[in-house]
Amino acid sequence: MAEDNRLDIISLDAHSMAAPNSPSSLQNKPLERRPQLIVAENYPQKNSEIRSSQYGFNVFLAGILLMFAWAIHAMGISERDLLAYLITLMLIQLVWMLWYIFRSYCQRCLTKEKDTHAGARWLRCGITLFAVITLILDSFKIGYFIGYSKCITIADGIFPVIHAVHTLLQVYLLWFHAKDIIQSFKTLERFGLIHAVFTNLLLWANGILTESKHQLNEHKERLFTLGFANITMDLHTPECNCTTSICSIFSQGIYFLYPFTIEYHILSSTVLYVLWKNIGRTAHSNLQQKIQFKFHGITAGTILGLLVLTTTIAVLVVYLIQIGRSKAKSESALTLFYVYAIIVLTLMCTVGIVGLLIYRTEARSLDDSKSPSRKLDADLLVGTACGSWLISWGSILAIILADTRPYYSWYNLPYSVLVIIEKYIQNLFIIECIHCKEEKAEGEIKSIKRILTVSSESTLSLPSAFEVICNEGATMCNKEFPYMTNGSVSMRENNADGDKSDQQNNNSFRLVAADLSIQEGNPRKLSRKRRILKNIAAFLFLCNISLWIPPAFGCRPQYDNGLEEVVFGFEPWIIVVNLAMPFSIFYRMHSASVLFEVYCKT
Repeated sequence: MAEDNRLDIISLDAHSMAAPNSPSSLQNKPLERRPQLIVAENYPQKNSEIRSSQYGFNVFLAGILLMFAWAIHAMGISERDLLAYLITLMLIQLVWMLWYIFRSYCQRCLTKEKDTHAGARWLRCGITLFAVITLILDSFKIGYFIGYSKCITIADGIFPVIHAVHTLLQVYLLWFHAKDIIQSFKTLERFGLIHAVFTNLLLWANGILTESKHQLNEHKERLFTLGFANITMDLHTPECNCTTSICSIFSQGIYFLYPFTIEYHILSSTVLYVLWKNIGRTAHSNLQQKIQFKFHGITAGTILGLLVLTTTIAVLVVYLIQIGRSKAKSESALTLFYVYAIIVLTLMCTVGIVGLLIYRTEARSLDDSKSPSRKLDADLLVGTACGSWLISWGSILAIILADTRPYYSWYNLPYSVLVIIEKYIQNLFIIECIHCKEEKAEGEIKSIKRILTVSSESTLSLPSAFEVICNEGATMCNKEFPYMTNGSVSMRENNADGDKSDQQNNNSFRLVAADLSIQEGNPRKLSRKRRILKNIAAFLFLCNISLWIPPAFGCRPQYDNGLEEVVFGFEPWIIVVNLAMPFSIFYRMHSASVLFEVYCKT
């Protein structure tokens, strides 16, 4: 019968080719149009990513234009208009997050695909920590509004309340849904997620703008103290008296907490972006890859990194105390900062080169699987490094073109060159690390082969040798055999269609030989190369945190040395620094987070 059917099909095709206007050929025309119908049905899904991204860019550009107009005091634009726009965006995102969480709760029984590379637990813990500090910042803003409620707009009071609710719900979404691969309502979810991404980016930019204006005012105050009289101050203090006695605490505390809320929003936007990129994607593996942090074999890197961290805090304190007090104290503070930074950057370059040489001498296979989170990590490293590269090249050019140079500018030259080289080397080291497959320590894995003959309705005790290995292993054996209990295994046979075998068939069957990877309970010590790489990752991790602290909390020699302002002009150089510095600050925090993953993976 099958042969007859095939002959019928062949004769039908031949007849249709011979007589294109025959009834049989007319019947085949719908079959020829079917691929066009499939393309038409997939057309909205293929283009929803482009449409949603264009929507997000327009939302972002409108917000950036409002911020720019407020920053330059454009006519008719006030801070109230900017806050009203941000409040509207947060309310829209709150509606979408409630919809998504409710829909996920209703479909909690369905098996969902997960991206094991996205939303690592340590990253979500970091976001949660920054979110807690952001909530403290919102409470300070609410207290500030209560104290000055008579002379500031109602938007200044509504914004922190909405922002606090937005933060709480977003942290919940990132904790429980960061790994989701969305397969339903894909067009709607793409628009909702891209709206959330650009809302966080606008909140990040608003925090940067507010904090930069505060830093610029402090810089102008220092210049005024040093004798520069032609300085225009931007005063944003309310025109009424505070009704409480702690308004000064709120106003000062707000600016110390801004670096944390800035990091919170940029990290949240990156996780949401990966969630957006995963919509409609097919997961290559459903296995959960847990990153384990083990504090062993990294004594040298940790001690040296902690020494750098404590020294950084001490240098920051001295810098903030000395800068702007007098010309001599400012020059000594700048010299101290440059000398210290040169030493740290030289050490980071050296260990980065050592790490690269170790990776180049090893024959480790590369992980070529597609991962939006890993690609985003590499793109952010290179993209955000351009901020500090721009400032460094500006400083180098200013030193070359200046007519007169103070003595501390000769420390600025090697510092700027080392910033460029260090980030170049560190980016190569990190990107090579995240693209290498995870290497198991020697002696951690044992592979055994067994051919078991079991009955389809019986339970077979394991051989004694297998029981010994299972008892010594740290990994539960039932992860390899789902029906293993107390040293025995009961097998279930499936037929070709995936259904259970006939219960009346008690014939035994043979299990095909398989490699079973079982982790030993007492793994051997790390190899020498792995120990060195772990120490390098730990040292670079602490160094990047150390180099994030000074610019985030007001130590910005690019403002204070004055050489670049003379060459490029005050306002142009300040604009360059204000645009590039946020990317430089984010680079250090992002590098620290990726280096932590590198340490756990090595």
